[in-house]
Amino acid sequence: MNILVIDIGGNNVKIMATGQSEKRKFASGPDLTPQRMAAGVKELAADWNYEAVSIGFPGPVRNNRPEREPVNLGKGDWIDFDYEKTFGCPVKMINDAAIQALGSYEGGKMLFLGLGTGLGTTLIDDHHIVAMELGHLPYKKGQTFEDYLGIQGLNKTGKKKWKINVFTVVEKLKAALLPDYIILGGGNSKKLTELPPDTRLGDNLNAFKGGFRLWDKN
Repeated sequence: MNILVIDIGGNNVKIMATGQSEKRKFASGPDLTPQRMAAGVKELAADWNYEAVSIGFPGPVRNNRPEREPVNLGKGDWIDFDYEKTFGCPVKMINDAAIQALGSYEGGKMLFLGLGTGLGTTLIDDHHIVAMELGHLPYKKGQTFEDYLGIQGLNKTGKKKWKINVFTVVEKLKAALLPDYIILGGGNSKKLTELPPDTRLGDNLNAFKGGFRLWDKN
């Protein structure tokens, strides 16, 4: 099956399809509606053949569609938009952290933490994906894990204190969830010159691998 994978981010929408070696992208941002997203994807992928679509969405997803409107994108009824009708084929949608986590998974119990604009979190246990919103849990001083580990926390505290908070939060979540290993993904993970124990860096390209894996028959 030829699959088109769409990774919707706050800065860019990135796409890749089965048999392609290079991703394509266009700018995202606060003016991006689902209509503009779909039009941009169809234009970029006009010379690609695909029979199914996987979408990594920047927000919680339930029953194959957004649970609520995205924070960093344009308003355009992302919840009720008809993705299958627009792309003319079956569509599977999961959270953007979950799709990258699925592409990073190597068995056992894995915790994925996406250090980007916010804090994406996913647990995969024996191939079962558990998308989570752990970033919204309280951390300290009335703020959340995401407030400290997301881009706002990095800009506010500086890289040195941000790294300390990353190590601290990783240890807290490791103690609570008991994963076999932890993957640190997202653009800001590359700012870590050393890693907490039992962790390793992910790769943003794993979102595409995860999108292809969504259609695997287990």
